[in-house]
Amino acid sequence: MLAPSVERAVGRAHDFGIAARDRYPSYLEFLAEHTGVRVPLNRLGILQVALSEKGVKGLKKTALATSRWIDPKELRELEPALAHGVGAMFNPDDGAVDNTVLFDALVKLVAASNRITRLDDAVTAIDAGQTSGTVRTKSGATLSARYVVNSAGAWAGKIPGSRFARAVEPARGQLVSYSASPIRHVAYGPRGYVVPRGGETIGGSTMENAGFDSSTTDAGVKKIRAASEEICPSLASAARAKAWAGLRPVTPDMLPMLGADPEHPSLIYACGHSRNGVLMAPLTGDLIADLVTGTPLSHDLSQFRPGRF
Repeated sequence: MLAPSVERAVGRAHDFGIAARDRYPSYLEFLAEHTGVRVPLNRLGILQVALSEKGVKGLKKTALATSRWIDPKELRELEPALAHGVGAMFNPDDGAVDNTVLFDALVKLVAASNRITRLDDAVTAIDAGQTSGTVRTKSGATLSARYVVNSAGAWAGKIPGSRFARAVEPARGQLVSYSASPIRHVAYGPRGYVVPRGGETIGGSTMENAGFDSSTTDAGVKKIRAASEEICPSLASAARAKAWAGLRPVTPDMLPMLGADPEHPSLIYACGHSRNGVLMAPLTGDLIADLVTGTPLSHDLSQFRPGRF
C-alpha cells in the first residue's frame, strides 16, 4: 500500500511519506522506459470505512485537511460492495502498487546494468572506517568500497559491525488473498484493510513479535479473514487463494534509519522502514544516492538519524 494519509507519521516524517507516494508515477515511468515492464499503480485514493457511529466520530476527529468525508449514499455509488458502511473518509492520491511486478522490474533493470554486480552470498560482517568500508561474506569473499549501505530489511541488525541497526527487529505480518475483486479502492476498516490487485483482493494484516518465523498460523489467518470480510462482506463467499507472511523491519518509533554512521561515515543505513518499506523505497533510493554522491539532500533526515535510539 501507499498509504501515508492513513498510516501517518508526525512532523517531517509525514511530509517524507507524502513525497514518497508522489514520487511513484515518475519512478514507475522510468522503470517502464528501461525495462518495458509496466508496474500497476492504483492512485484512486483510500477509503477508511466507518461501520458504526463511533467509527464516524473517530474518523472525522483524526482526518487530515486533505481528506474528505463521504456519506453512505456516495460510498454506495463509489463502491457498491461497501454499501453496508455508514460513510467513509476518502484520502485522495493514496492507493497501492503491485510490489511483485515492481520487484520483477527491478530485477530486470539490475540484470541489464553493466554497473551492478549481483552476488548470491550472505554478509557476515561490515568493517566501516572513515574513508572506506569492507564487507565480509559467508563464502570468504572480502569486498571494499567507498561506502557500504546496510539495507538488509528485517535482518539489518544481524550483521556484525552495523551497530545502530541492532534497533531493527522483525515483526511478522500475515496476509490472505481472495480470488475475487469486488472493489476498486484500497479500503481500511476498524481491524484491517483490503487491497484490490487484478482479479484478486489481498487482506491484511497482523503485527506479531515472532522472531524470524515467517510461517502462517490458523489464528492469524482467521483474524485477517474476519477483518477483511467485515470491510467487504462479499469476500466471505470468495475462495481464499492463499495465505502467507512476511517480516517487517521494525524500529522502536516505526520510522526508518537513513543516513551515515557519524563515527564511521563509510557506513550508510537505509533500513528499519517498518510498515512503509514499499511506500518509501523510491525516495529512500534517491536520498541514499545523494548521500553517496555528495549531492545536497532534498529532505531533512534528522528525524531518521541512525543513532537516535
